[in-house]
Amino acid sequence: MSDDRTPVIVGVGRITDKGRPLDQLPGPMGLLEMAAERAFDDAGLLRAKAAGLDTIALVKCFRESTPNSPASLARRLGADKAQGWLMPDGGNGPQYLVNRYAEAIAKGENELVLIAGCEPKDSVRRLKKAGLPIDWSEGPDNEAEFLVPDAKMSNGYEQAHGVWLAATVYAMIENGLRHHYGRTIEDHQLAMGRLFARFSEVAAQTDGAWFPQRRTAEEIATPTADNRMVNWPYTKLMNAFNNVDQSAAILMTSLGKAKTWGVPADRIVYLHGCADAFEPMLISERQNYHACPAIRVMGEKALGMAGIGMDEIDHIDLYSCFPSAVEVACDELGIAADDPRPLTVTGGLPYHGGAGNNYVTTSIAAMVDKVRGAPGSKGLVTANGGYLTKHAAGIYSTDPSPAHDGSGWARENPAVYQAELDALPVPPVVKAAEGEAVVETYTVVFGRDGAPAAGILFGRLGDGSDPMAPRFVANTPKDPDLLTAMTREDFIGRSGAVTNADRLNVMRF
Repeated sequence: MSDDRTPVIVGVGRITDKGRPLDQLPGPMGLLEMAAERAFDDAGLLRAKAAGLDTIALVKCFRESTPNSPASLARRLGADKAQGWLMPDGGNGPQYLVNRYAEAIAKGENELVLIAGCEPKDSVRRLKKAGLPIDWSEGPDNEAEFLVPDAKMSNGYEQAHGVWLAATVYAMIENGLRHHYGRTIEDHQLAMGRLFARFSEVAAQTDGAWFPQRRTAEEIATPTADNRMVNWPYTKLMNAFNNVDQSAAILMTSLGKAKTWGVPADRIVYLHGCADAFEPMLISERQNYHACPAIRVMGEKALGMAGIGMDEIDHIDLYSCFPSAVEVACDELGIAADDPRPLTVTGGLPYHGGAGNNYVTTSIAAMVDKVRGAPGSKGLVTANGGYLTKHAAGIYSTDPSPAHDGSGWARENPAVYQAELDALPVPPVVKAAEGEAVVETYTVVFGRDGAPAAGILFGRLGDGSDPMAPRFVANTPKDPDLLTAMTREDFIGRSGAVTNADRLNVMRF
């Protein structure tokens, strides 16, 4: 492969649209168009260059407004020749797209690619509150095609017990982590607050952050009327915030084309390393609830491709939908708790704004700006979809990668190391559970009134001595005293009896 085929990012665009009058809201297609135009401007390319796009890949909105958003954006940009694709739900999507199209550009299969996404949920909220109609549909009328299959990450068995909302599942992972760390409930609550206080500090200094304000660890960790408990141990300020109007876009091409088109050298950013990896799609089929082998392998492959170690990364943006996502990533990537490097370049999903599936398009764009501001430095972006399910990583720099000298840009086929991950042993799942059991992890769901409403747990049949004992999902009795006790005492490892009736498992202590 000629060096001219080296894939590069040449332009990025970020939009945070807040407080606009209701009769001037741009809607999702307007947000996408603004971000795309900004990416062309950032690359120093005339917007008419959009006619040369061969691919427009969009990250799916939580609420798709029009039948074929990639084709609608192509119309707006005058990109009549572009093949349009939609990436299904999952926060890993933006980095996956960068990785995939970097490889396609290196192979000569693509020449000019636009990756973009948006979330207009704040507009939806405001319009509904005002009692105004929401109609953002535009042509063409044919349905968009998904680039990859839309995999289901929960089944009816899990959903029947309340295991489907992200905040519920990550809270269960959080409690598994706390128990694994050996922390008291009080110590771990404040540790989560300290972790996310660091994210709020970055948001306070970031243009475009939805909540540009510093928050203390105590403010984040302590339940109050304005910071209610959502799923124990998560307060509202520990949750990704999706009610934003934000968009972002990334423009990719080859180094040869960038030079031919006169893209300024200080705009060009290289992808030194990348990887994609997956956990089992169903959360009930994981090895455990405190680790993530897929993140570990993803990190090893991305860093290995770049030919560097984690200590050589200057800038980091870890996917931060909930504290457990950051904590697990740090554990698997070898980032110490006292590492002085900020773990975000934006402020993260709770404070910069978690624009649905599209946050990582924003974090990649921010990382591109970060390494441009410190030429030669290296930045790592991680992406996460589902329940610590789908993972992607990219390592960025303004300098060409020495690891690719002579051999050209190439990455290991993700299917090779995914096969190794798929072969890891997992405990069997039993749907109708009966008998002696122990709690593996759990959460308590709170209502908006601040009262505990339900207990949800993963358990194992037997006395807890068999690491491969059958796993089950269950609820607890809706006893307020029990639910309160579960937030004050560690119930992981607690013995009880599980019974099944009407297709639901209930564990009693």
